Amino acid sequence: MIRNPKDLQRYDAQERANHWLVGICFILLALSGLAFFHPAFYPLTQLFGGGVWARILHPIIGALMMIAFVVMFFRFRALNQMTAADKEWLSRVGEMIDGNDHNMPEQGKYNGGQKAMFWAMALCMLLLFVSGITLWRAYFSFPVDLVRLGAVVHAAIAAIMIAMIFVHVYAALWVRGTVRAMVYGTVTRAWAKQHHRAWYRQVTGKS
Repeated sequence: MIRNPKDLQRYDAQERANHWLVGICFILLALSGLAFFHPAFYPLTQLFGGGVWARILHPIIGALMMIAFVVMFFRFRALNQMTAADKEWLSRVGEMIDGNDHNMPEQGKYNGGQKAMFWAMALCMLLLFVSGITLWRAYFSFPVDLVRLGAVVHAAIAAIMIAMIFVHVYAALWVRGTVRAMVYGTVTRAWAKQHHRAWYRQVTGKS
């Protein structure tokens, strides 16, 4: 891909690697988790070398994803603080869905929807990790009632997260030019000016 030298840097290599590590881990966890959730999905364990290896690898990959997400959380936490403009953006999200985003409130590096997703994912990751620990019987021993509760919470939160990731991916594909930011790290000035005007002014120094 030929890149315009005037394009804006949105993510550096470390940020992109961090994002893709979390994403790949989540896909692997979703596939192995579905295999444990219902017999119809059990053949998915063959992707991991069989049922035994899927059982062994699932919590290890989960721990790796949590570590990578914690790094991501502290890296982007400050940029995802909600502002009055973000709340107004969320109240008018219907206009965005209708494709009329030209009069939406000015947004910084992330809009209100992205920020809401960030905090929802952080909460879900915490619940998923804590409930997952109760199920890691090879290293931990908890009362049976707690393990049962952990299994219900783990499955419910995993389902919610899968739905949120579908929304996340769909939004990235829907807003043309977004995916290249996480692949190449850059966006066009036109993209930045249209979707994140406050951030555009910040990085270019233009009014």
